[in-house]
Amino acid sequence: MAEKPLQFLASSLDDLRRFPEAARRLAGHQLHLVQAGVEPDDWKPMGAVGPGAREIRIHTGTEHRVLYVARFAEAVYVLHAFGKATTQTRKADLDLARHRYRELVRLRQLRVKG
Repeated sequence: MAEKPLQFLASSLDDLRRFPEAARRLAGHQLHLVQAGVEPDDWKPMGAVGPGAREIRIHTGTEHRVLYVARFAEAVYVLHAFGKATTQTRKADLDLARHRYRELVRLRQLRVKG
């Protein structure tokens, strides 16, 4: 199976680049697994974001998350990357990921029609 390319939506790449080095390296490794069609080491489904959305959990003494969707054939789309200070994901982070997911679906539909 060929690796899918990564597509970072909006500020997700810049957000990921702001992770501390250890978290950034782990996130990169986990995303590489996803590109190869392998499940990341620690993840959970994020149905509240959209169908097929998942969260990679990064534990390095501080908590970081990468929300992505890999269900589309052409790419793995990184929706959002953020640090986490509590056990519950902030509503603002979920809302942002939902918005980016909906926009991705809308743009994909326009490409098909166009």
